[in-house]
Amino acid sequence: MKILIVGSGGREHAIAASVAKSPKAEKIYCAPGNAGIAEYAECVAIGAMEFEKLAAFAKEKEIDLCIVGMDDPLVGGLVDTLEEAGIRTFGPKKNAAILEGSKAFSKDLMKKYHIPTAAYENFTDPDAAIAYLENAKFPIVLKADGLALGKGVLICQDLEEAKAGVKEIMLDKKFGSAGNEMVIEEFMTGREVSVLSFVDGKTIKTMTSAQDHKRAGDGDTGLNTGGMGTFSPSPFYTKEVEDFCNKYIYQATVDAMAAEGRPFKGIIFFGLMLTEDGPKVLEYNARFGDPEAQVVLPRMKNDLIEVAEACIDGTLDQIDLQFEDNAAVCVVLASDGYPVKYEKGFPIEGLDEFKKHDGYYCFHAGTKFNEDGKIVTNGGRVLGVTAKGKDLKEARANAYAATEWVKFENKYMRHDIGKAIDEA
Repeated sequence: MKILIVGSGGREHAIAASVAKSPKAEKIYCAPGNAGIAEYAECVAIGAMEFEKLAAFAKEKEIDLCIVGMDDPLVGGLVDTLEEAGIRTFGPKKNAAILEGSKAFSKDLMKKYHIPTAAYENFTDPDAAIAYLENAKFPIVLKADGLALGKGVLICQDLEEAKAGVKEIMLDKKFGSAGNEMVIEEFMTGREVSVLSFVDGKTIKTMTSAQDHKRAGDGDTGLNTGGMGTFSPSPFYTKEVEDFCNKYIYQATVDAMAAEGRPFKGIIFFGLMLTEDGPKVLEYNARFGDPEAQVVLPRMKNDLIEVAEACIDGTLDQIDLQFEDNAAVCVVLASDGYPVKYEKGFPIEGLDEFKKHDGYYCFHAGTKFNEDGKIVTNGGRVLGVTAKGKDLKEARANAYAATEWVKFENKYMRHDIGKAIDEA
């Protein structure tokens, strides 16, 4: 089969590495790809939002399966464009990707179908939002409705902060049109857990759990980022929690989307908060998490192409999804100054070391080849160093040991990824 992967981050590198293991994959392309993905795939210079160009390329190369990794093209309707061109595509159509594309939509869906989530109100008028906040209980959470690179969420401790937040999102448009509508919701406390799942429109099969670290600095300080590291499985995702989610959240979400005439095929990522009142949904994503994919996919035993095809064909109930009985930890190596201002273009040394060790991976997030063919930094998040271990503590030790193999000038990382492992 000829496979096209759309995207250019660490998530897409993890997808490409998984696809490359399949005996079905004879040729892999990635648009636009990066320097790490180039090991497995022929990278083509077409942007993820250039729908017509992607469709023309897929037709020209007679692509058998396209896998869309990123949120923007999914929410924008890339799957619809490719399917209209006759290309089999793994991912939700535009009318289903709204599950991630609009926070207001997803909150209303949960309310209508009694899926546990935080209490909330939606606002399109900043003055009405501020009037609501005058009588609200703090801390409180403000969320830009649309896509904001995982950064459009503000936790406000008091009214002053909340007013400033409304201004930032709705008036200053810090997150662009994502802030045309805003969700204000109650602040939930508890452990956060991410659960990835495959969905074929009616059947849902969950993968394994993971936990992300969003803040830039150690001790969960600093600004929100796309994610600075993650571990899998989460020790807090117990059998009891899983049973509850199976009963009240997972299938309920798939059924709700089908009932709304928006059947969901692809990946649903459930962002959960384990509160005192039981698990509640924080957010939905309509694709693999990044860096969650980097700790989940290396532990998956199944052929990713087979599972993706089952989701497209509505035959997921016939797949026995299996994961290794071990653990994985990913530590993101970023450019110092991320997520605000940072330099790029620095040569990266030590990448060859990973090939010499089984169970160690270096997923490229922001890299490219320079004029001399050397791999250099090309983003805020540069690499995701992932390692497996028999348990979480061993995987964490292995991952941090492997971060020492890699050198580039402004390398920055958190030193406490997976600290919650010790609290389990």
